[in-house]
Amino acid sequence: MDNDVHHGFETLAIHAGQEADPTTGAVVPPIYQVSTYKQDGVGGLRGGYEYSRSANPTRTALETCLAEIEGGVRGLAFASGLAAEDALLRTVLKPGDHVVIPNDAYGGTYRLFAKVAEPWGVTFDPVPLNDVAALRAAIRPETKLVWIETPTNPLLGIADIAALASVAHDAGALLAVDNTFASPYLQQPLALGADVVVHSTTKYIGGHSDVVGGALIVADPGLGERLTFHQNAMGAVAGPFDAWLTLRGIKTLAVRMDRHCANAEAVAGMLSRHPAVTEVLYPGLPGHPGHDTAAKQMKAFGGMVSFRMASEEAAVRVCERTKLFTLGESLGGVESLIEHPGRMTHASAVGSPLEVPGDLVRLSVGIENVDDLLRDLDRALA
Repeated sequence: MDNDVHHGFETLAIHAGQEADPTTGAVVPPIYQVSTYKQDGVGGLRGGYEYSRSANPTRTALETCLAEIEGGVRGLAFASGLAAEDALLRTVLKPGDHVVIPNDAYGGTYRLFAKVAEPWGVTFDPVPLNDVAALRAAIRPETKLVWIETPTNPLLGIADIAALASVAHDAGALLAVDNTFASPYLQQPLALGADVVVHSTTKYIGGHSDVVGGALIVADPGLGERLTFHQNAMGAVAGPFDAWLTLRGIKTLAVRMDRHCANAEAVAGMLSRHPAVTEVLYPGLPGHPGHDTAAKQMKAFGGMVSFRMASEEAAVRVCERTKLFTLGESLGGVESLIEHPGRMTHASAVGSPLEVPGDLVRLSVGIENVDDLLRDLDRALA
């Protein structure tokens, strides 16, 4: 691409890192399903490739595109979102360090801190990160990382990225933002002061429920080099076919997110008027406590909606009665999903400060006909 021209998001998603193949002219990057590469003499790497754990041309295309659409200088693709998280933690932390995390973080993130990082010697505190003063009070001399999600999973809480970046940096800590729920199309944390963006590319970036992956994107080249070293040394890289599928998903991210957001807004509005629903959690609703912050830092409010019922039994019953909303974990695909976080994605947080309410239902609103989705939910709630 022409580096002297500023391209829009949709253009970058289709073209960044995806130049036509120089040998055949193929307009889609090939799947380099290869483990090793012929060298031009001992130590003479052709194009920098020697072994596909270290680098692979299909993965390079994905990593280049990820960096461009997030406004970073380096992107790294991993085998899963948690592999990306683990590589980040082991790169920037050591035993004795301290981390602040959201008090409603994704259950897998909590498990990684509580069951893997803490036994290694890293301590952490869950804090309501919609409260800047609470973060400031939780900071210790040994705090090296502030970890936020916005919107959070599954309670759809909103954190002010710029404000939290200022607090973290004043304390000499890095700010990492899990941007999975928003996607790079709706939110650009690096431009707001974050040091690292984390994605489960399984979700909106891949977008079709057919590939598992993760990513890190950074603003600082030095941190990018350190992460690249750990990515290679630890080895949890994205395979070439997974990288190709994820790159294919990115091409339609913008148009998919427009529909996800429009459908979710309609679903949230219907749920907020339904007598069986006690509360709707969606940052696009004016009554949401993070609405103004979300409006300031997001292009739109996303495709995730959570709501609460009168009891846990009622919540489970709704999950079992939908037809178009498929009962399943994960999110961000073109098809709509429904789940009970307390018994499914967040079961690892039961009994912890991050335990979610039993009466909570989480929706990943897909891109189907919105009237069909509304009817499906209305029937399930009856």
